Amino acid sequence: VQLQASGGGLVQAGGSLRLSCVASGFTFGDYAIGWFRQAPGKGREGVSCISSVDGSTRYADSVKGRFTISSDNAKNTVYLQMNSLKPEDTAVYYCAADPVVDNWVPCGPYEYDYWGQGTKVTVSS
Repeated sequence: VQLQASGGGLVQAGGSLRLSCVASGFTFGDYAIGWFRQAPGKGREGVSCISSVDGSTRYADSVKGRFTISSDNAKNTVYLQMNSLKPEDTAVYYCAADPVVDNWVPCGPYEYDYWGQGTKVTVSS
């Protein structure tokens, strides 16, 4: 299982970024893909997760209405469109994968077994 995250960068508050997570080495359509982030000195938290089985999504309250997760099963890729970025969104963002069980979309970091490297997002005020 390989996950390659990209798209991070430096952006001003109010700006936008789109993160991409390209997956390989497993049957993409059987898995949930999640985006997580870890700010300096803080624990890893779930941002948004999507089931490649049926497209179900989950969002952290802190990003609802600003971030949108989507999946392109033909490209084995999950995107995280981040709009109206805030300085508190600054973190290293990771994507992770885990098999979907009983149509449940996990979104806690301890529920995911496979992780990609992070991509850093910095939002300046």
